[in-house]
Amino acid sequence: MTSAPENTSRLTPRLGLLSIVVFGLSYMAPAIVVSTFGVIASTSKGVAPTAYVVATLAMTLTALSYGKLARDHPASGSVYTYARKLLGSRIGFLAGWALLLDYLFLPMVAWLIQALYLHVQFPFLPTWCWLVAVIAVTTFINALGLLIADRVNKVLLGLTALGLLALVVVCVHTIGGAPAEGGAHALWNPATSLGAVTAAAAIAAYSFLGFDAVSTLSEEVRDPRRNVPRGILLTVVIGGGIFFLVSFLLQWVHPGAVFHDESTAGYEVALQAGGKGFADVTNDISLIGGFASCVAIQASTSRLMYVMGRDGVLPRRAFGRLHPRTGTPLFNLLVIAVVGLLGTRLSLDTATSFINFGAFLAFTLVNICVIAAWRARRRAGTTRPVLTHVALPVLGAVADVYLLSKLNHTAMVLGLIWLAIGVLYLVVLTRGLRREPPELHLESADLPVDATSP
Repeated sequence: MTSAPENTSRLTPRLGLLSIVVFGLSYMAPAIVVSTFGVIASTSKGVAPTAYVVATLAMTLTALSYGKLARDHPASGSVYTYARKLLGSRIGFLAGWALLLDYLFLPMVAWLIQALYLHVQFPFLPTWCWLVAVIAVTTFINALGLLIADRVNKVLLGLTALGLLALVVVCVHTIGGAPAEGGAHALWNPATSLGAVTAAAAIAAYSFLGFDAVSTLSEEVRDPRRNVPRGILLTVVIGGGIFFLVSFLLQWVHPGAVFHDESTAGYEVALQAGGKGFADVTNDISLIGGFASCVAIQASTSRLMYVMGRDGVLPRRAFGRLHPRTGTPLFNLLVIAVVGLLGTRLSLDTATSFINFGAFLAFTLVNICVIAAWRARRRAGTTRPVLTHVALPVLGAVADVYLLSKLNHTAMVLGLIWLAIGVLYLVVLTRGLRREPPELHLESADLPVDATSP
């Protein structure tokens, strides 16, 4: 079990660069490229890897903005902290509230997907039983402490990487001496168009949700001003590289966009390349990667709730406390687990609608925060490059607004209702906007320092 932290009033920095990259990749679940291959190949008209390149570039712009802000503000609140510092406490509250919609319900979606896959693979238990089991195990791991969760994630991500490597080898063997035109056809073909690629990229961008979660660990990372920005960028670049390589080989093995069932096209191509036994193994890889993702998602959500509770915008006695022995926000973990049990009452489509609005709204605000920081420094007499602190964030914000506009009607309605509830809560919290939302002021000396323990 994780050793007790010296000070239970704040999180303890114990993680290095490798750990937070593993955390980010686990959150993203790289094997999802196999699960979503058919949808993206169909939407892009047979050029799935090109759609992933576009999505990677778009997400990299926002990742760069996250990196800049994480360097300036190494606290665990992510966009809630950044917006509060740079756009004002009220906008910061609403940014955190919007992000909470994503973070609070994303664990439910991840657990529900995992339960559905487990039921298909092992039908002797109903879906709700698998859901309860997965929630219980991931909550137990996270309750033990972040170091335990980190070790579990490293093992599971390693197994996932080995499985994806096996898929790559089998696909390369299948392609064999095929002409190079097949590879070029996977990148671009006469049936596709720029509109089809961007539409597919909007779907592919969902696979990147989670790279921003690295910033929620800022107070648990050694040298956060250096490691967190690098961790965020490496997560996007490595994740995008995996998505491109695997989708490129799958698209080469199976040219075009016609499948028996696009929702199981990845399994279909694995079957074509390596036979049924191998295809079943790829399914198991998805399950392993999905479990690691569940652990990471619940951990990051509990940290965001902890920071909002510590600041007093959520009830501090409940949400702003750490367990005295493990240093984990145990109450928050249990709240997330209870919310996850609602998945037994929801369909996957409805559950998914809860999360995307908050994610892309938060991404947009992060880019705006970078521009606000550039403006503030300019007024103070210091300058930063316009290209990296204005032009690139503007492009990132435009890309995020485009992705936001692609959400379905249900997602937009649920997101706006959640935002309206947040505005009402803010009005009550500030007694009719007559005072600022509460905040716990941490002096620079209180910011995390490197832990002596590993």
